[in-house]
Amino acid sequence: MATDPVCGMYVAEGPEALRLVRGTRTYLFCSTACRRTFDNPEQERRSLGRRLAFGLPATAIVAGLTYGVSAVWATGIVALLATVAQVYLGAPFYRGLVDALRHRRANMDVLIAVGTTAAYAYSVSVLALPGRLPPALYFDASTAILTLILVGNYLEQLTRTHATDALRALREWAPPTAHRIDGDRTSEVPLAEVRPGDRLLVPPGERIPADGIVRQGRSTAEEALVTGESRPIPKGPGDRVLAGSVNGEGALEIEATAVGEATFLAHIGELVSESELSRIPLQDRADRIAAGFVPFVLTLAVVASLGWLAFGRAAFPIAVLVFVSVTIIACPCAFGMATPAALVTGVGRAARQGILFRGRDAIERAARVDTVLLDKTGTLTAGHARLADVLVEPGHTRAEVLGLAAGLERTSTHPLADAVVSAARAESIAPVELAEVTARPGLGLEGRLGSEIVRLVRTSSGRAASTPGGSMSARIDRWLAEGATVSVLERGDARIGVLVFLDPVAPTARAAVAAFAADGLEVTMVTGDTKGAALRVAREVGIASVRSDATPDEKLAAIRELQGRGRTVAFVGDGLNDAPALAAADVGIAIGTGTDVAKEAGHIVLLSSNLVDAALALRIARRTVAKVRQNLLWALGYNAVLLPIAAGLLVPLWGFSVYAVLPILGAFAMAISSTLVLVNSLSLRWIRVEHRSRSSVPSVG
Repeated sequence: MATDPVCGMYVAEGPEALRLVRGTRTYLFCSTACRRTFDNPEQERRSLGRRLAFGLPATAIVAGLTYGVSAVWATGIVALLATVAQVYLGAPFYRGLVDALRHRRANMDVLIAVGTTAAYAYSVSVLALPGRLPPALYFDASTAILTLILVGNYLEQLTRTHATDALRALREWAPPTAHRIDGDRTSEVPLAEVRPGDRLLVPPGERIPADGIVRQGRSTAEEALVTGESRPIPKGPGDRVLAGSVNGEGALEIEATAVGEATFLAHIGELVSESELSRIPLQDRADRIAAGFVPFVLTLAVVASLGWLAFGRAAFPIAVLVFVSVTIIACPCAFGMATPAALVTGVGRAARQGILFRGRDAIERAARVDTVLLDKTGTLTAGHARLADVLVEPGHTRAEVLGLAAGLERTSTHPLADAVVSAARAESIAPVELAEVTARPGLGLEGRLGSEIVRLVRTSSGRAASTPGGSMSARIDRWLAEGATVSVLERGDARIGVLVFLDPVAPTARAAVAAFAADGLEVTMVTGDTKGAALRVAREVGIASVRSDATPDEKLAAIRELQGRGRTVAFVGDGLNDAPALAAADVGIAIGTGTDVAKEAGHIVLLSSNLVDAALALRIARRTVAKVRQNLLWALGYNAVLLPIAAGLLVPLWGFSVYAVLPILGAFAMAISSTLVLVNSLSLRWIRVEHRSRSSVPSVG
């Protein structure tokens, strides 16, 4: 059975159910008011504002005349204002009552409509039948109750708007138009007319309208909202761009590859929407309570009212007030909203950081995690090599070694080539012009400088070990023990230098490990790399437990071993060989820089390469589930305490005089109850994991 995304009440999934289709998803609602609120929250909030603009002064006038003036004309004005209030302020609740009767499923509007109508109708009956009923008027109660409930609804709208900021921003971030290139001219067209394959011009400072590939121009793109990546990303020919990101200082010509609902931005919105409506086991109990709550309250109201009338010697007006108090003070919305309110806020907070929860139970799974397994390459490290050291034989210079190496590497596509060329450029060393540069598969590169042969020999050839020893042999051995890759530069038959490459630790890896530890999680590195390479990274990031030389099968075995000991395991990885481990873990966390297959296997996807986001994702999940529990406890406690009071628990202490204030106090309590659930959930917006530098320990927010 579905739940209303606004109030959380159960909705029967029959053909007569109120529906709204948005994108590829169909939403069901318990009332037209909830559907309007979901479809156009701004319009609904303006409508509430107009009703309150009448209701607040009307309530003040009614109360002032009721208790301050006893003239007949004052009673007439009070009755007139109360009638307008009952019709105008009560209209949304009466529509909800009609919806409930049509669908044969009670909602919150039933209690409000029935309770306020009872107070109003009795007061009208007193005026219409003078002398036949006890002369008590409750126009002030019916008017004040409706106004207070609308105030609560208005507060709910405001807090709900804050809670859904991230999702709304995602939906609205794609621009409405695009600059399409047709031959020699460019025209502005609606985004709906753009098709894959179209050439689009993106001027500086404008949002990119579609996913695509840069064909001409160079610029940067601000992708923070889309991927969570805080720094502008350089873009040039061949680079991928994403709809919704903001172009930097240069114009770009892109070829659209995906538009509209097929874009990465739309996919994010769909995942966030799915997470918004996720159901966790805690919600099932709340839903069962909410489904039977309204009939229970109506039954309690009738029994309490008739009971005091028949056995408690209460006057008929008091019995009416008992009925009104019970129906008004109840708040089934608090049960229904306990999970959605927390989920929409937690998921929205995660989305702003580029964290996506995939699957209906991903959040609760993540909340139970107590053990984190981290892959090394591409997760704890940057995933690409940098030049860590240049060892130079006596009689030669660093500039000579780097210049010759860069001359060999500058046309190479080998993963280490860019590290060499970049290092030479950073030191203002020009690549040496070499002739006849060729790649020798399995060996390295070879070129000619005058009559001499210059070779750059990769470690994989085994030449590093066979090269004659000397002063640097011990240093080479130490680097190799730490997992470094070594390339030997030879000029003629002599070794003149050795280039050492390391995959550097990711800038946020140490902060992420510290954040896991601060949250009480056990952290282990599991990698297929060598023991030396694994221990080097572990020392740098602060991990004590390491499993090295692990094949994909051994990673799976490590996960199952921990699960067999009762641990709830999260695995964080990015590569193709990580997909089985990501799927087997209780929670798979896929790093955004990884392969598509790894992302598909993950229960949580990090759109950026920031490992701290993995710690933040688990923290958001834990806090979100904690908020759900708090909300449910509040809803249970509120109704458990106030319903007996409304039914007459205080009568033995203070007599029936308590009903002079209980209906209005009950309206205030009910109106504020669901607002408190939203406010409590709203605190999830400020969950964070801070870090100051690569070597710092993060402060926990």
